[in-house]
Amino acid sequence: MTSRSASQAVACPDCDLLQQIPALPPGDKAICTRCGCLLAKKPLGPKDLPLALTIAAAITFVVANAVPLMDLSAVGRSASTTIVGGAYEMWMQDEAITGVLVAFCAVIAPGGYLLFMLTLLLGARRTPPPSWLGEMLRWASHFEIWSMLEVMMLGILVSLVKIAELATVAAGIGMYAVGALMLLFPAIAVTFDARDLWQRIEWADGEMPPAEPVGAPVAEPAA
Repeated sequence: MTSRSASQAVACPDCDLLQQIPALPPGDKAICTRCGCLLAKKPLGPKDLPLALTIAAAITFVVANAVPLMDLSAVGRSASTTIVGGAYEMWMQDEAITGVLVAFCAVIAPGGYLLFMLTLLLGARRTPPPSWLGEMLRWASHFEIWSMLEVMMLGILVSLVKIAELATVAAGIGMYAVGALMLLFPAIAVTFDARDLWQRIEWADGEMPPAEPVGAPVAEPAA
């Protein structure tokens, strides 16, 4: 685990110490020699597992936005809505800011993240990977941060508790699909090895990253 044949110098995000990352076996991690911060990890599982999870998440995302989240019945009347429909109703009820935030964090950001991840994972199958994947990696991380399906689900659950005594609420297929997405998104993040893809992408000058930089300590493999 201390071989430097595939190492690369990185700066610790906490203490800025420049050090080399050794070649890691699947399931292993590298920590900073100074502060113990996690620098890199090698995911377990098959190589195509992130792609399979992303495809499953994309299908689930379509279902979550195409079918109703819940059915609400009160005083003989019933209604149902989707995520997009809820954001639209907020807009129509003079809650434009809330509607835009819901649409962005629950629809646009998760959809953009899945689109970028599908492009990344399909592009990563090429040898060598195209250089534009580096920019895609940056955009995917931005959209991942703004994907807040769990916040939306928490808001829905709080609302259900408050209206449970006033109306009859039945969870729709969309609700279960959102719940599945809340599990699939972390699974994609855990199994996707972004560091490996960064190392395979050529720099702007057409050169590959150096395999063994000089003058940096080697990060310690985590126990």
